[in-house]
Amino acid sequence: MALALAITGGAVVVGGAGGPDRPPSSAAVAPGAGAGSGSLRGADLDRGIEALQAHLRDQPRNSAAWASLGTAYVEQARTRGDPSRYREAERALERSLKLRPRNDAGLAGRAALAAARHDFTGALRDAEAALDVNPYSEGALASRIDALVELGRYGAASRAADEADARRPGVPVFTRYAYVRELRGDVAGARRALSRAADAGGGGGDVAYVATELGQLAWRQGQYGEALKQCGRALRSDASYLLAMECQARAWAGQGRTAQAIRTLRDVVARAPLPGPLVALGELYEARGERGDAAKAREQYALVSAWVSLARANGVNADLDAAIALTDHGTRAERKAALRAARAEWGRRHTVHTADALAWALHVNGRSEEALAYARRATATGFREASFMYHRGVIEGATGDAGAARRWKSAAVKLNPGFSPMAPGREERGSS
Repeated sequence: MALALAITGGAVVVGGAGGPDRPPSSAAVAPGAGAGSGSLRGADLDRGIEALQAHLRDQPRNSAAWASLGTAYVEQARTRGDPSRYREAERALERSLKLRPRNDAGLAGRAALAAARHDFTGALRDAEAALDVNPYSEGALASRIDALVELGRYGAASRAADEADARRPGVPVFTRYAYVRELRGDVAGARRALSRAADAGGGGGDVAYVATELGQLAWRQGQYGEALKQCGRALRSDASYLLAMECQARAWAGQGRTAQAIRTLRDVVARAPLPGPLVALGELYEARGERGDAAKAREQYALVSAWVSLARANGVNADLDAAIALTDHGTRAERKAALRAARAEWGRRHTVHTADALAWALHVNGRSEEALAYARRATATGFREASFMYHRGVIEGATGDAGAARRWKSAAVKLNPGFSPMAPGREERGSS
């Protein structure tokens, strides 16, 4: 069971942080980074960790078990929104590599940890080191794709996904291949890859993971009924899967079922107070506007700031999370800090997500002319993300091109009218 899977040294496959992982979240790492294969999740993950801890008390020199324990801690930190687990992961992985230097499971685990902390250069270095030892390491193949995506090296990420598919086809590779296709605007190709993952899936964790990926893809296209169908399938497999609950809440919000969305997101953030669902919940409170909702919204945004501080204290580069959340929901001083954070992140990696974050932070701080080049870069790959389109429309308008402003804002609302409860066009939402 869990222990038998875990002590093989790398059965818990994770890729990054964030989230972000793959939540349809405005304040997260790009979708894809941070998503595990689902083999061990929730209560199964907790039991697997307990079994590994007991095993290591009896056999403390088992390097593979230490590697699996460290990798499991990374997944636990990611899914629970608790960055303090990364310190434990680091210690376990260091122990593994001290017992057996350059063992591929330890290196792959360290790549996952680096990605979780948003050190994507380090993640790529460790993933490639692991692949030098074992070219078929599933964890290293997955982390290499994640790192290349998060560094904005999309061509290299596509080649890495093809190579991983040839070497180790399976759920972790298929889901990452899907996201690489989506980044290039190939939604149909992404859906085919996820369907392939669904066909290859094994246990309940894989079913929940892949169904949620399909649900999130549908949500980004404004297909709320399909998103709810897939998230319902995920939750039937794993009723505690928070990413499925978050996706479900966003789809309900898109249909105008605000009360249901708020109830579900409150449950999500009570278990894992991550920036994405916290911002989503705060915006729903603001949009609803009932008595006391403004104060409730401010509470959610304050929790984002607290999470950012905790993440940084545990070695996580949280600049992108901070920039996204504080640009729209911070004080004037915090908006200036958000711009500094966005610039710093752009200096580290050139992705569509960092381009959009910097564009919007520049615009909000009164620098729309400078913002325009970044807004255009964020929409240049064909990635169908409504918030990027909407931001570009606003920035085009602020720089004097009213026609482009109308086209981009209309495209955003047409694609996914529920991309934000605060955006214009909410009245156009249906029950799609």
